[in-house]
Amino acid sequence: MSSTPASFPPTDQVADPRRWKALAVLALIQFMLILDVTVVNVALPRIQHDLGFSRPGLAWVVNGYVLMAGGFLLLGGRMADILGRRRLFLIGVALFAVASATCGAAVNPAMLVTSRFVQGLGEALAAPASLGLIALLFPDPRERMKALGIWGGIAGLGGTSGTVISGVLTDLASWRWIFFVNLPVALLALLLVPRLVSESRMVRVSARPDYAGAITGTGGLIAVVDGLLQAASHQWGSRQVLIPLLGGVALLLLMVWIEANSSSPLIPLSFFANRTRVVTNFVTLFFSSSFFSYFFLLTLFEQQILGWSPLKGGLSYLPFGFSIGAGIGLGTALMPRLGVKPLLAAGFFGCAVGLFLTSGIDVHSTYPSAVLPGMIVLGFFSGICFPAIGNAALHEVTGQDSSLASGVQNAMQQVGGAIGLSCLVTVALRHAASQIHHGVAPGAAATSGYVLSWRIGAVLLTIGGVLVLFLLEHVTATPRNPNAEVLAAEAVSA
Repeated sequence: MSSTPASFPPTDQVADPRRWKALAVLALIQFMLILDVTVVNVALPRIQHDLGFSRPGLAWVVNGYVLMAGGFLLLGGRMADILGRRRLFLIGVALFAVASATCGAAVNPAMLVTSRFVQGLGEALAAPASLGLIALLFPDPRERMKALGIWGGIAGLGGTSGTVISGVLTDLASWRWIFFVNLPVALLALLLVPRLVSESRMVRVSARPDYAGAITGTGGLIAVVDGLLQAASHQWGSRQVLIPLLGGVALLLLMVWIEANSSSPLIPLSFFANRTRVVTNFVTLFFSSSFFSYFFLLTLFEQQILGWSPLKGGLSYLPFGFSIGAGIGLGTALMPRLGVKPLLAAGFFGCAVGLFLTSGIDVHSTYPSAVLPGMIVLGFFSGICFPAIGNAALHEVTGQDSSLASGVQNAMQQVGGAIGLSCLVTVALRHAASQIHHGVAPGAAATSGYVLSWRIGAVLLTIGGVLVLFLLEHVTATPRNPNAEVLAAEAVSA
């Protein structure tokens, strides 16, 4: 794809006075999108009972969303750059709203699972367009860093609030309301965003997109995520796991070859030459896998070992929300002065400590002494991480590629979540089965599996922190020279 790079607006440009209101609406939508990854977990037993799901089929209530979002985020980000970020955002939100309505109205398993697939596709269109819009709404580097920090932090809150909201609604109303509550939020965005956000897109000379790269890249991501999800219920050497994993890797390699030899690549390989973005996206896999497996396994521990109701289990995560909010506030305030690198490294190491503290539980543990300390530490340092990850993932991204960069980052979050389900959760469950086989009581065996998984997650987070310290560049809010960027880009293309 031959195009003329469009940089961020000059730093002395008068900023759009609507930008903070737009940020509030865009961040609220991202909260809703991330919320729907975890909101169904607590409600799954009720959903299974009401709709007559089989146990394997029930997994697709979660997996269908993750599969479509993870597979299409990269393409969704690039299409937002090409077709218009506001347009793709509104299409994605509308699609997500319709699918939420049909999820809540589902009368059988097929209807619910199909709707979850469509919800995931809606996220893949809306999420990268949203972050791309924010990057362009804030031309001042310090404001942009703050805005991206707020957006990333609120997105993180969405991931932690799913269990609370799901527990409350499932116990006090019906599981159907975990989907219906999306409708007023989506309607608000559809009404306000056209009034608050101007359209933006990349500048293209060639009107012919690279369909082959798009098809192989999207197919490869879908296959890889599917293989990871299948590993949660099948052995790693089984055909159900190996065929999609190997096929997905082959398609992704084919995409790289196609893009490298294309005169108009959909995703220029030079985009991945930035070290800070590459390192950030890689360590996001460690963070997301540990983060989402923590919630999944702790919910099992509270409901199956401690015998808590969905409402009590959901409310138990309220301290996490408060502590992650404190971390977001501190991280966003310190980032313009300290830069991304020290905050992200501290966030990873702190999250590792939080997981390690949580791994001290046993069947006789109480919430205040064994669960709460690790939850507060993990929440606070997760709050430090989210704004730093959002900024580092868009490091030195121009107006040409802002939504593509967002799509890559969101895809890594989804793939990381799939890795958590397929690896860390599976390790816990299979370790428990082995312990039971050797005569250990089921409750103690299950708890032992959770402990093992959390400690593996702590090790992964520690490795991620080390990689950040040694490989990440020092990213601050240093003003950019967009005119120099354009001249340099034009010289390269000439």
